[in-house]
Amino acid sequence: MIEVQNLHKGFGDVQILKGISATFEAGKTSLIIGQSGSGKTVFLKSLIGLHTPEKGKVIYDGRVNTEFSIEQKRQLRQELGMVFQGSALFDSLTVEEDVMFPLKMFTKKPVDEMLDRVNVVLKRVNLENSNKKFPAELSGGMQKRVAIARAIVMNPKYLFCDEPNSGLDPQTAIVIDNLIQEITDEYLITTVINTHDMNSVMEIGEKIVFLKNGYKAWEGTNKEIFKTDNEAVVDFVYSSNLFKKVREAYLNETK
Repeated sequence: MIEVQNLHKGFGDVQILKGISATFEAGKTSLIIGQSGSGKTVFLKSLIGLHTPEKGKVIYDGRVNTEFSIEQKRQLRQELGMVFQGSALFDSLTVEEDVMFPLKMFTKKPVDEMLDRVNVVLKRVNLENSNKKFPAELSGGMQKRVAIARAIVMNPKYLFCDEPNSGLDPQTAIVIDNLIQEITDEYLITTVINTHDMNSVMEIGEKIVFLKNGYKAWEGTNKEIFKTDNEAVVDFVYSSNLFKKVREAYLNETK
């Protein structure tokens, strides 16, 4: 579980996060949504320690970030898995080498043990026999699955995904969503996803945090978002005719 308490973060005279509090539970997929400039990316980077908040706390299973020693920060880093927006694979490394990279950085396991672990996670993301391929030989969806394999190779407690469906076709995006949710359920990971994809919101949004102008403007589930009368949420989520019709149909059924 990750607890966020009154988080503030700014750059110069510009305040980006303005007192955000939220809780992200283990075994659930939590989504951060909002318009560009709402603070989503800064919020996500603050959760993983890339930004240091001026005020507030991030608590990882009872451990407070502001009280960490250097060694505790290193330990936490080993418990974090990250899927970047563009997958961020190393072009010059094979799939096997890329997925093994965190193991080489943070562990002293023998190579054969590391390779066994790599093969386990590649199988989990349905990429057996892709070990010797390079990123340029893979489709966008396959690259994303390699990024997920690399993110979970260390058995993380916390998984963060920045726009995991960016650049993917709708069908492949659904595959990636389902994979992330399955892994979250299986390993009881605390998963936080930064996304613009409303299909992801509707399909896997077990917890949704909506940011607007640096504030938490709404939170709930993908079922509750159908019923909300929060104008900012309605304007953002139901800007397309398709989602408007889905919402109308849902509200009519529940009357």
